[in-house]
Amino acid sequence: MGKLTLTTFVTLDGVMQAPGGPEEDPSGGFEYGGWLTPFHDEGVHAFTTELFDRAAAFLLGRRTYEIFAGYWPQRTDPTDPIASRLNGLPKYVASTTLKDPAWAGTTVIDGEQLQSEIMRIKDGLEGHRELQVHGSGQLAQWLLARDLVDELNLELYPVSLGTGRRLFPTGGLPTAYDLVASRTTPNGAAILTYRPTGRPTFAAFG
Repeated sequence: MGKLTLTTFVTLDGVMQAPGGPEEDPSGGFEYGGWLTPFHDEGVHAFTTELFDRAAAFLLGRRTYEIFAGYWPQRTDPTDPIASRLNGLPKYVASTTLKDPAWAGTTVIDGEQLQSEIMRIKDGLEGHRELQVHGSGQLAQWLLARDLVDELNLELYPVSLGTGRRLFPTGGLPTAYDLVASRTTPNGAAILTYRPTGRPTFAAFG
């Protein structure tokens, strides 16, 4: 059985909104889109390539899917490790409104069937192959709230914004994690891989 992995870019204060560009997601009046781009370096690229090498399928939220579908189908170089996998592997979109996706290999999953479909897809994956979630803020929070994430790749960038949608919302499910891998990149990003272990425990010193 494979595993579901969630990879998210976050600022030091936990913001995940619009890392890639000013127009990516200005909802809520967010003015700081594109905060990741100045820190992207060969270390981040190397991790991303390794990550996509493990992908067997992708599960995306509607907004992230539309951003990807507007960009990656035009990148047809078969040696591009990211484009070749996004274009060639199955893609599942969690949406109640998307009806006729144009990107080849896309299946829409209605919210009511999402949990059972995730288990079915994971059951069909071979070895340690991954059903990968990238970004997809609302979907990511939905998955975390239901203990459906097997592994969390947190790419932590050295900037704080003070506003914006956060990965871990107030009222989220308390969860403890084991750190299973870590690295830093030349421009100061920390890439941390965590495995959820269940509910936290609490104690006092002494």
